[in-house]
Amino acid sequence: MDYVNSLLDLIGNTPLVRLQRTLDLESGDERGEGNGPLVLAKVEYMNPGGSVKDRIATRMIEAAEASGELQPGGTIVEPTSGNTGVGLAMVAQQKGYKCIFVCPDKVSEDKRNVLKAYGAEVVVCPTAVAPEHPDSYYNVSDRLASQPGAWKPDQYSNPHNPRSHYETTGPEIWRQTDGRITHFVAGVGTGGTISGIGRYLKEQAALAGRDVRIVGADPAGSVYSGGSGRPYLVEGVGEDFWPDTYDRGIADRIIEVSDADSFAFTRRLAREEALLVGGSAGMAAFAAAQLAGELEGTPEGKDAVIVVLLPDSGRGYLTKVFNDEWLSTYGFPTGAPSDTERTVGDVLRGKSGQLPDLVHTHPAETIAEAVHILQEYGVSQMPVVRAEPPIVAAEVAGSVSERTLLDALFTGAAKLTDSVEQHMSPPLPTIGSTEPASAAVEALQAADALLVQEDGKPVGVITRQDLLSQLAVG
Repeated sequence: MDYVNSLLDLIGNTPLVRLQRTLDLESGDERGEGNGPLVLAKVEYMNPGGSVKDRIATRMIEAAEASGELQPGGTIVEPTSGNTGVGLAMVAQQKGYKCIFVCPDKVSEDKRNVLKAYGAEVVVCPTAVAPEHPDSYYNVSDRLASQPGAWKPDQYSNPHNPRSHYETTGPEIWRQTDGRITHFVAGVGTGGTISGIGRYLKEQAALAGRDVRIVGADPAGSVYSGGSGRPYLVEGVGEDFWPDTYDRGIADRIIEVSDADSFAFTRRLAREEALLVGGSAGMAAFAAAQLAGELEGTPEGKDAVIVVLLPDSGRGYLTKVFNDEWLSTYGFPTGAPSDTERTVGDVLRGKSGQLPDLVHTHPAETIAEAVHILQEYGVSQMPVVRAEPPIVAAEVAGSVSERTLLDALFTGAAKLTDSVEQHMSPPLPTIGSTEPASAAVEALQAADALLVQEDGKPVGVITRQDLLSQLAVG
C-alpha cells in the first residue's frame, strides 16, 4: 500500500511548471529549450497547507522542542499573515499544541477563517501603525508570548526559517533543473526563503565554476526596494523593518513591483496559465517576466533558466485580488473600459482649475492652516493624511470640511490654534477611478464628497458639483 502517516510527510518536493502565455516574449511558445530564457515556476501551493510556509513550520517547532523552549501542551504565538499560521497549526495538531496567531487587519477574511478552521485563535491588529506602537501586531504577539507556557517562533529572527530552505527548497530546485538554473526570483517577506535558497544555489553554482543570480521582488513602499515601509495592499510580502532572517548579501538585485502590476499579473496567471495563486506570487512572477524580457535576445539570455517561486494559492484571496468589486474600489482596472460612459477618473480629470494631485491637510496642522488650504484651492472637503502624496488608503487618517469646521468654530467647540486631529471627521467614503460616474451619483446620495482611488492610491476628491459640471459640458 502507498500512503503516508501524516500530512507533514507531504511537505516539499513541489513541482516546477513552465510559464509561457504570460511572458509576452517575441519568441513565444515556439522557442525550444536551450533558446531561452526558460521560465519555470516553483508551485509551492502544492504543499499540504497550501504555501511555502509549511516548510519552515516543522523545522522551527522541532528545534524548539529539542531546545526545551516549547514544552508539551504549550501555546504557539506568532504574528502571521496566514500562511505561516497554517503551517504551524498543522504541526501543532500533530503534537498537541494550542495556537494563537496575530494578523494585521489588511489580511483577507478568507485567510483568517482558514486559521480558525485549523483550530487556532486569531487576533487582528491595525496595519497603519508603526512597528513600535503598542497595537502593532509585532508588539501584541510579544505580550501574548510572554504568558506562561507560550512560545513565539518569530519567523523574522528564527534561523531555522532560512535553514529549512537551505536544506530543502534550494536542493530541490538545483536537482529539478539539473543544476542549470541561472536566475532565481522570489518575493521578499521575512527574507528566509530568498536567503536560504539563494545561499544554497550560489554555493552549488560556485562549485560548478559559475554564478546564479538571485533576484528579489518587492512591493512599492517596502524597505527592501528602498522604501520607508509605507503601506501597500499586496499581502504576505515586503516589510517596514529589516528582519534578522534576511541576508542582505544574497540578493543581487531587487525589482520593485506596484500593487497594480502584482494584481493584474496574478489574475493573468489564473486565466492564462491555470495557476490560481496569491498576489505575492503574481508580484514575483511579474518580476520574473520583466527579467526574462530583459534577457531575451542577449547572449546571457540564450541559455537562461529562470526559476520563480510562487508561495501560495489564490484561494485565500477570492474576495480581494479575484473580486472585481474590491479591485474597483481601489481604482484598479478589472476589464475593458466602457466606450460610452464616463468613469469617475474622467470626472476627476475634468475638474476645472489647477489643483495639486490631492488637496489635503495633516493631523498636526492647525484648524487655521486647514481653513487656509480649503480657501486657497476653493474646495469644501479634503482628506487628512499622515504622509505626503502619493499615499495609500491606510495613510488616510480622516477628513475635514468647511461645514464641520465652521460649526465647531462658531459654537466655540474649536479654536483656530487647535490641531486638525482634534476635530477631524471620519475618512471620506472611497470610490475607484475606474468605476462609472453613475456609481458616484449613487454614492453621493449618502455623502457630500468621495475620495477617489486609482491603482490603490487616493488621488482626489469629487462632489456633486463636479458631476454637475461634467454633465453641463456634455
